[in-house]
Amino acid sequence: MLSTLKKRTVDAKREFYMAQELADRLKFNIMTIYRYINAGKLKLYKLCKEFRIERAEFEHFLTEARTK
Repeated sequence: MLSTLKKRTVDAKREFYMAQELADRLKFNIMTIYRYINAGKLKLYKLCKEFRIERAEFEHFLTEARTK
């Protein structure tokens, strides 16, 4: 039971962004974010009736996009 409670606490701390927030943060057009989603470069979650991108997923996307 303790492990279940611990898992719920960890899940509650996850942060999510809306597509518009990412577009604003990166100074991209919102359609660019949607193209990345459609191409499978960004994964999203459906929470209630809205789609959100997890912060960890966004950070992974930035890491993969970094030039070498």
